[in-house]
Amino acid sequence: MMSSSDPEASATPFQPLAAHFAKAQRQYQQWLDKVTPFVLYRWIGTAVLLALFMLRIVVAQGWYIVCYAHAIYLLNLFLAFLQPRFDPSLQDDLLADEIEEGGESTSPLPSSRDDEFRPFVRRLPEWQFWLSATRATVASIFASFFEMFDVPVYWPILVVYFFVLFLLTMRRQIQHMIKYKYVPFDIGRKARYGGQR
Repeated sequence: MMSSSDPEASATPFQPLAAHFAKAQRQYQQWLDKVTPFVLYRWIGTAVLLALFMLRIVVAQGWYIVCYAHAIYLLNLFLAFLQPRFDPSLQDDLLADEIEEGGESTSPLPSSRDDEFRPFVRRLPEWQFWLSATRATVASIFASFFEMFDVPVYWPILVVYFFVLFLLTMRRQIQHMIKYKYVPFDIGRKARYGGQR
């Protein structure tokens, strides 16, 4: 009779499969850790994948709905990348509510815009943006090899609708950036600490 402490008695037929899956997960995570510092090369790789996907769509003359869904997903990622983690309009509303109640502000954030330097913190960090965009592009390439995803649509309407959606959402995002005076990019700006030199 086998004892319950015997490791072979508690082994299931799926245990070797689970071990291989765990090993593959570790190797994938190690690869991600290795490519993390190479921002430019990561984005170049994603751009190449995106170009291959677009080439596949143009050559195959199909899978327009997959391409449209992919473009909408990338637009949502880009908007989340441009937005601050904490919406300034919500913070202003919370601050106003606290002041109306007669209490002092309990917010950990400065109560006026000039109190303290606050760096721009994105709602979607660059790393997550890249990883999600790359995974979505690989999934879209994979989906373009299956006929069931090739839904017949009139593609010029999808293109026009996407550009209208892009322009409207970017206009709203730019108005938000102007209203709350933040710039999500730091290209060309040099951080200065202390007095001017």
